[in-house]
Amino acid sequence: MKKLLLLLIFLTIHQITAQTNPKNELGVWYMYNGSHQISNRISIKSMAHFRFFEVGDDLQQFIGRFGATYKINNTLSATGGYAFLNTDDTYQIKGGTTNEHRIYQDFNVKHALKKLKIAHRFRAEQRFFNDIFDHFLRYQIGFSHPINHKWSAYFYSETFFDFNEEAYNQNWSGIGAKYQLSKTVKLQLGYQKINVNEVGDFHRIQVGFAINTNHFKKK
Repeated sequence: MKKLLLLLIFLTIHQITAQTNPKNELGVWYMYNGSHQISNRISIKSMAHFRFFEVGDDLQQFIGRFGATYKINNTLSATGGYAFLNTDDTYQIKGGTTNEHRIYQDFNVKHALKKLKIAHRFRAEQRFFNDIFDHFLRYQIGFSHPINHKWSAYFYSETFFDFNEEAYNQNWSGIGAKYQLSKTVKLQLGYQKINVNEVGDFHRIQVGFAINTNHFKKK
């Protein structure tokens, strides 16, 4: 935990000396994620992310997601939903933004090796923006391990494939910690590296909270 906090402090200090190239800036993602169980097998998913080029300055992207997950069994589940994105592709200039609509489908697999939780997510996204139709295929693997009854550590890697252009589009890799604030609220602090094909690497701090509720009462 101390090593993670030292890493985040170092990256924040690096932000001060960064130049105007967005690849040299330490950005930040402020994140909300929600899961609300409404039956034995169905839960509602919600998400809102505010993604900045810099810490608290120059909004790069807003993304909101809404969907529903169907639990097949204790290992498998499937999700379908809609996402809206508003993206500013420019940095430190007013160059306009792009609105994008996505329909997405997830297939989720989770299992465990003793205390180590492992999750796989296969995602297909149909993208509609600027009179263009495109699609992503995404695969994410994630690991989570408890530190104590309140804290847990996590790592994930997600690769994007875009078969309308280059097969490999980008990769997101992240590491961090989560804190169980209450039965329904969990806090998150982490670091993410984004590698975009033929563009380079971007570095982001992640600050977020998740709300998980259960509105289903077993009879």
